[in-house]
Amino acid sequence: MSDKTAAVTAWEALFRAQVAVFRQLNAEFPSGELSFNEYDVLFNLSRCEGRRSRIRDLNRNLLLTQPSVSRLVDRLVSRKLVSKETDPGDGRGTIVHLTDEGYDLFRRVAVTHAESIHRRVGTALSDEELAALTTLTDKLRLGPAE
Repeated sequence: MSDKTAAVTAWEALFRAQVAVFRQLNAEFPSGELSFNEYDVLFNLSRCEGRRSRIRDLNRNLLLTQPSVSRLVDRLVSRKLVSKETDPGDGRGTIVHLTDEGYDLFRRVAVTHAESIHRRVGTALSDEELAALTTLTDKLRLGPAE
């Protein structure tokens, strides 16, 4: 168990780094085709089996409120980047599916975004530091072992 001051200092450092990196990535993001939040939805769907997810499960990975996600998904549906259907296992649920057109757009934007991430993160840290950062942030995300 760490000391409280060390934990607060580490949190502040992590938070400040995240804000600085996010601001730069957001400024460089190719938003002419997708907003950052739209990209996040397409990114998360691209990682799901069959490129589909219940909207409530998708919400767990996004930094938006459920009503905001629903409106965002509706905008993506109108652009034919995703489709929606009623969950056959639970009529109250909605399944969102990444269309081929949406996946193609996601991949095009992802190439540019990955280059920006590499410039900001990949050139600042060594491969060993990147691996350590991944391990540590995963550990924080998952929380303490019960």
